[in-house]
Amino acid sequence: VCVLHRHSRARKYEGELQMCRLEVSAVDFSDYHPLKAITVTDSKARRGGRKGSTSSSSSSSSSVALDPLSSMLDGTDPLSLFAAASETPTLPHSISLGRKRREKEEEVGSDFEPWSSKRGEILSRFTTTEKLSINLFMGSDKSKASSPSSAVSEKVRTRLEELDDLEEGSQRELLNLSQQDYVNRIEELNQSLKEAWGSDQKVKALKIVIQCSKLLSDTSVIQFYPSKFVLITDILDTFGGLVYDRIWSMCADPHPLPESFSADDVNDTAKETCLNWFFKIASIRELVPRLYVEAALLKCNRFLTNSGIQETLQRLTAMIRGIGDPLVAVYARAYLCRVGMEVAPHLKDSLNKNFFDLLASFRQIHGESVQNQLSQQRVEIPIYLTLYSPAIHWILQCVAYRAPEVLLTETMDRCKKLGNNALLLNSVMWAFRAEFVAMRATDFIGMIKDCDEAGFPKHLLFASLGRSLSCADPPESERLSILNEAWKVATKVRSPRDYINCAEIWVEFTCRHFTKREVNTVLADIIKHMTPDRAFEDAYPQLQSVIKKILPHFHDFSVLFSMSQQLQHNLYSFTDLKKYFGPFFHQVSFGRDFEQQLSFCVEARATFCNLEPVIIHLIHTVNQLAMETRCVMKGNHSRKTASFVRACAAYSFITIPSLTSIFSRLNLYLLSGQVALANQCLSQADAFLKAAVSLLPEVPRTISIEGKQRSSEPFLLDFINNFLSTLLVVPDHPEQGVLYLVRGLLNMVQDYTWEDNSDAKIRVYISALPLLAAMSQESYLYTIPKVDSNETLYGGDPKFIAEINKLCETLIAQVLDHLKGLGRDEGVRRQSSLAFSLFGCLLAHGDLRNNKLNQLAVNLWNLSHKHGFCDTRTSVSRTHNRIYIQKEKFKSHHMAPLNIHLFRNTPHYQYHVSDSKESKVEQSLIQKRIFFDAQLL
Repeated sequence: VCVLHRHSRARKYEGELQMCRLEVSAVDFSDYHPLKAITVTDSKARRGGRKGSTSSSSSSSSSVALDPLSSMLDGTDPLSLFAAASETPTLPHSISLGRKRREKEEEVGSDFEPWSSKRGEILSRFTTTEKLSINLFMGSDKSKASSPSSAVSEKVRTRLEELDDLEEGSQRELLNLSQQDYVNRIEELNQSLKEAWGSDQKVKALKIVIQCSKLLSDTSVIQFYPSKFVLITDILDTFGGLVYDRIWSMCADPHPLPESFSADDVNDTAKETCLNWFFKIASIRELVPRLYVEAALLKCNRFLTNSGIQETLQRLTAMIRGIGDPLVAVYARAYLCRVGMEVAPHLKDSLNKNFFDLLASFRQIHGESVQNQLSQQRVEIPIYLTLYSPAIHWILQCVAYRAPEVLLTETMDRCKKLGNNALLLNSVMWAFRAEFVAMRATDFIGMIKDCDEAGFPKHLLFASLGRSLSCADPPESERLSILNEAWKVATKVRSPRDYINCAEIWVEFTCRHFTKREVNTVLADIIKHMTPDRAFEDAYPQLQSVIKKILPHFHDFSVLFSMSQQLQHNLYSFTDLKKYFGPFFHQVSFGRDFEQQLSFCVEARATFCNLEPVIIHLIHTVNQLAMETRCVMKGNHSRKTASFVRACAAYSFITIPSLTSIFSRLNLYLLSGQVALANQCLSQADAFLKAAVSLLPEVPRTISIEGKQRSSEPFLLDFINNFLSTLLVVPDHPEQGVLYLVRGLLNMVQDYTWEDNSDAKIRVYISALPLLAAMSQESYLYTIPKVDSNETLYGGDPKFIAEINKLCETLIAQVLDHLKGLGRDEGVRRQSSLAFSLFGCLLAHGDLRNNKLNQLAVNLWNLSHKHGFCDTRTSVSRTHNRIYIQKEKFKSHHMAPLNIHLFRNTPHYQYHVSDSKESKVEQSLIQKRIFFDAQLL
């Protein structure tokens, strides 16, 4: 090892890049284009809905040959459908059943908040820890589809028996289910519905839907009812879509129906099928499931009569009056309004009637039967009233959507006449247009004062009012009185959680309409309420929201910083507050006045000195500022800009030591050094890199990540590799000697206390060899404009090359000594891995014309494969390809002997190749190339 002379092979990077590029071939776009249409062939006999119905088929084709994917998928994949649509504009509707239908008519615009946006919030808000029960449908052989040879009368009798079987109890009850188990069972029912429909078991599908709808009559676990409603109505929506699609498909012969079809356009077969479904629904004995299932099929009334939807809405609205439980009734009205808005949003009368019926039965909520139920379930009246909120919010949203002001005023007046109307008032302020509420804010405050505090807390009412006022402005003369009235209620709330939920909303109103004085008063009150017993620790999201609402409204940074200091001083432990200042700093811009931007960062550093993520963000901001200056000057700094980028470097150099995270300091030292180097600040870059090297001994062996102790070695190795790649372009200091930064880094690595049985230090040595090989080239792989690297400073001086080779020999000797120490049983796997890594490094960067270096490469290859821990097949294939490329493309014919030595002496290679055809072909190719090399020699 001591007499080994290591030489780096000469590299011509531009030539290698040209050699390795993919071959370019001309493409005749007249014959080929990636977006050119493909052939679609579709010829399917459609199944008739009834005996005697005519079957239809459709086919479409183009002149292009059918591609393999289309043949495998029978032309039904989405891309093929799109291609077919481009070739045949008037495809039957049945081919495009998989396409997403428009669920809303043109009358409903994007300004209407859909039900889907409310679904997730309801499921997460209304939960329970109590045990639930569910009745599951038990399938039987009778529910299977009859054979085509069965008589019509037999099929009718069988299906009637199946419906009777459902009523008689073909079901089982599952008890003591957790909430998650209950949700899983509902999902199973939804899947069973789809499977039954897909296997043509329509009656079974109807049974599942009826069984699920019955669950909406059960209020035994009342807190969970809104979530249950969401889950069950998902199944109803699925069923309604399946039935509608089936009837639509029956109308496709001879031409598909237009979107705006009338009942006169529907054929008799489709009408008969549609009537059959409604007759089945009419046979359901219980009111609630019959109501819900018919509402799910509301859109199918379009196939029967032109006025069918309107008549059905009126009838179903009247039917809901027969539901005795007010909670069940209000959600039934909500579902009917939801379906009505999707199918016929222009029919406002049914929406209004639903709401006015709700007002008429509103007193039931405080009736004796409800009170007894709440007493049995130990549910307090405020909690019970919140269960109504999603349903009433939705009904009022439907009523108020694009409604004239006269109707809104009438609705508001009707709510006024009801005693104890806090629940309705809350929903009105949620659902009505913000402008309507803002113009009558004083009237709403008066109504809030008249409400009973015990039934529905007033701070919730003021929170709803605040939401509207954050979107629309009340009259200017009323703003101060509105804020005073709201804050009188908010400040008296004892629960920190309820208080912050209300205060958070009114911060937006205060910031929009008042000055620093009023905002600081609000912040002081927030601090007063949230500091005792460290209540702020349970209110991080709300406090984050407070900060987010303050930032956009104050552009005077002194004002903002004073507010921030107030929050930071009192809520010092509120760590999540930090990340919201990052986006704010991104928004701060002084245009081309970079000096003012730097002054702002200096002031921000003093203000947020305790918030480490903010300090890190400020350092990144200053580095970005320096790079923007370089971009503006196009790399040619003037005396003024040169002084400015040096000031940016000084800012970072002073600030980084204040950080507590060791890896944050290391990475920022390296990044700031790279920025300084790019701006031709050589002494500053040198100082950053030296500081990073001197910090390495302080890196602990373990670090905390997400509360768990992890080894720091992977992070340290990653940093060192990044650091080594930077050193290629860093020129040596004239007073520090040759490669002083490289030597300093390797000395620190040598002295660092690594983990026991760790190979990290040796891997650093191996990683340093490619850097030294790159430094010995006449021209470097990459450089920094206007910065002279060592290639220019030394100009290929033999003494410089000798120093590099000497350092390489020292590192290789260290690696080989370590490999000798791993010869025992427990270290052979690590020995194999390290030997192969060093072999790869020598193969890629060493001058293997040197006989001793060539022999060392062969020995390392043999050592890596000696104990069978190296993946022989992969290593042989890749190494051979590497040698072959160097030999053929770069005329490195001295690689031929190495090729022969390696693969003739590879132990067990023939036993590691699989029996696959590809492996045998690969092995044969390698053997032929080796034989050819042997013949040349």
